[in-house]
Amino acid sequence: MLRIFHSLPRTHKVLLLPVATMVTVLGTQKIIGVFGDTEDAQKQLPLATTTTISQSIVNSAAPKEAGSDAFSLGDLSKEIPLAQLKPLEVMRLDLVPEAQADDAPQQPAQAISPIIKPTVEPSVKKLAAQLPVGDAYSATDEDDDSIGGTSYEDWSFDNSLDPSGNTELGDEIAARETYTPEWQSYTIQNGDSFALTAERTLGLAYSDVMQILNTVPDKKVLTRWRVGHSFDYKLDEHGQLLALRVMKDPREGYLIQRDDEAADFAYSPIEKTGEAAQRMFSGTVNGSFALSAQSTGLSSAEVSELINVLSKKLDFRRDARAGDQFRVLVESDMIDGHSMDSKVLAAEYEGQRMNLTVVRNGADDHFYTPDGNSLDPAFDRYPFQGHYRISSPFNLRRHHPVTGRISPHKGTDFAMRTGTPIDAPADGIVERVVNHPIAGRYIVIRHDNGYVTRYLHLSKALVKPGEHVKMGEKIALSGSTGRVTGPHLHYEVLVNNHQVDAMRVKLPESQSLRGDALAAFKRESENLLAKLDQSGDNEPAIAQVSVKKNDDGDDNI
Repeated sequence: MLRIFHSLPRTHKVLLLPVATMVTVLGTQKIIGVFGDTEDAQKQLPLATTTTISQSIVNSAAPKEAGSDAFSLGDLSKEIPLAQLKPLEVMRLDLVPEAQADDAPQQPAQAISPIIKPTVEPSVKKLAAQLPVGDAYSATDEDDDSIGGTSYEDWSFDNSLDPSGNTELGDEIAARETYTPEWQSYTIQNGDSFALTAERTLGLAYSDVMQILNTVPDKKVLTRWRVGHSFDYKLDEHGQLLALRVMKDPREGYLIQRDDEAADFAYSPIEKTGEAAQRMFSGTVNGSFALSAQSTGLSSAEVSELINVLSKKLDFRRDARAGDQFRVLVESDMIDGHSMDSKVLAAEYEGQRMNLTVVRNGADDHFYTPDGNSLDPAFDRYPFQGHYRISSPFNLRRHHPVTGRISPHKGTDFAMRTGTPIDAPADGIVERVVNHPIAGRYIVIRHDNGYVTRYLHLSKALVKPGEHVKMGEKIALSGSTGRVTGPHLHYEVLVNNHQVDAMRVKLPESQSLRGDALAAFKRESENLLAKLDQSGDNEPAIAQVSVKKNDDGDDNI
């Protein structure tokens, strides 16, 4: 109240001094007794009811007329200069008890806001109503110090004040609103763990954390987080977890939820279906073909598949030259802006030394030239990707490295680290997966063309007997099981049940499409080749990279 009182102009302060004096001396009950019980708002106040101090101030503020023994409230409208007041007659305002104002301050020229405690609020309002308005205050009478004032507080931010006058209305409306849980997202930060985040953000207890971990089939989704990844959650009105949505990848994930607080969390798998989209990429070879292809926007997996397809007919080290052009048509499943399960549909390479066009056949998922000639040989010479040194060749007069005796070596040994992937050289059916004290763990595959292959000293088999495998499919991991001097792969090829030199034997030639299969392939490839020939919106991209030379001077892929 004092802040409001000090902010008023000096003329209003003088007008309010009698009221403040009466509140201090007579107290609340006196004010009520004098003003509250009167029926006539214009009834004059007897001078005898005031004390000596109030009488002195009233006498100074509004002199009585001759012969009158009463003080009229209307006399307060007269302007009295402060200079006429004696110093002893000015009361200290800090003696006035702190009070509250129930209404917002009005304009000074209209009325004076009540500043008395709530217990005397009706009396003060009656007193204020009797004060005249109009000429009691004029802007021309302001002193220089009273111009340009400011408010002490912004009452619009005071939650205790309701402009409508009903302070309970807002609480009542809020209480009637129904809480609707909404999905929220949390981005994993450095140092976050599922247990810590579950306690701080999801409102879970330790027992709930362990129950969720024991429920989800793949615990790595929750225990192996990566910074920058996110998950979604939903909380109830008390901040307790209702549902948690965690994705292993853009396609698969888990929804963890419970019906009420007493129930356990249960999970359900999430499988998102994508929309197939075809994209065209074109570029120019400048240095490394792999980097040139990646500069067009192809992902690492798409570049790897493209190189694997073209390398069946194209030797990049010998035939690729700077300035060669290539175009690639790729199909992917787009899920939430992510490209999933990409595969090359068609590719065209125009080079100085070789031109090559390949198209995927949807019937067998193999690549062919537009004429239907297969790129894949009927039988691959090496059952792995890459190049590995031959540590022991096929030799019927070999000296055994352990016994020193002449012992025929009816296979080819490749020096490779334990765990190197082993691929099927051709389509076939797995006949045996055996653990042997000398041969170690080995696999036998019978192929469609009558050939049989065997793989010895494996560390792990990835297929089972009776399983059908395709060319290039991973069947095992190399190792050093059995009687060996070090990790390697022992590879055998049998023709008519006799071991032959796998590095020299004549292998079956590739099969080409014929008849109805060829006609269906040409109808399918016609649309793909038309898209491949379109220039599209993609401009040829050139990868500005340096060419890395091998020891023999050839370029790397």
